[in-house]
Amino acid sequence: MTQLSVNINKVATLRNARGGAVPDLLQVAYDLQQMGAQGITIHPRPDERHIRYSDARALPRVISTELNIEGNPNPKFIDLVMEVHPTQVTLVPDAPDALTSNAGWDTIGQQVYLREIIAQFKAAGIRTSIFVEPVEEMIQGAADTGTDRIELYTEGYAVGYSQDPEKAISPFVAAAVKAKEVGLGLNAGHDLNLENIHYFAQNIPNLLEVSIGHALISEALYSGFETIIHAYLEKLA
Repeated sequence: MTQLSVNINKVATLRNARGGAVPDLLQVAYDLQQMGAQGITIHPRPDERHIRYSDARALPRVISTELNIEGNPNPKFIDLVMEVHPTQVTLVPDAPDALTSNAGWDTIGQQVYLREIIAQFKAAGIRTSIFVEPVEEMIQGAADTGTDRIELYTEGYAVGYSQDPEKAISPFVAAAVKAKEVGLGLNAGHDLNLENIHYFAQNIPNLLEVSIGHALISEALYSGFETIIHAYLEKLA
């Protein structure tokens, strides 16, 4: 079964909109795991507009599953990951002012840079994953960096799903096959939701984990977290 890691950035956004500590990010993270989520994902950005670095330091106290920290590996981010020591770090090539993740790594052109950072995290016993698009050359390049896993950037699938699901998923199936061929674990995320995730999970071989935030939080506004968590788990089974 594919595991569900819930990205709680939007919970932090809501909290920060009013100041104070409501909603309580740590309590939400704890409760989501009690409801069935198999991991918690955060993506602290340099301006701390949602997840704060202090959140990242506090979250291990309530994590009973897995903590995944995403981000662009600038020196401050690297120091944070080494201090917090999450289960997994996912490297994403975000510009500091990026609204959301919008591209995968050039794992060929930036291979030396990635290899050095990944080696540092792996030496500390932290599982590594890097954000890539479903391009076989980039997946081969990812394998050459020494990463443990890749996370497929799924916006292209989400955009094309409603028009032609088979066409939309085709490059992702090929990417999954390539990932297995080169010995990489496979994660996925970005714009996956209750409408499109079942087809994705049923057709992508060896899918270990999906990280979902914006859609899940939005859907939960209508249905409640517990209902939404179980709905996702049923789709992933």
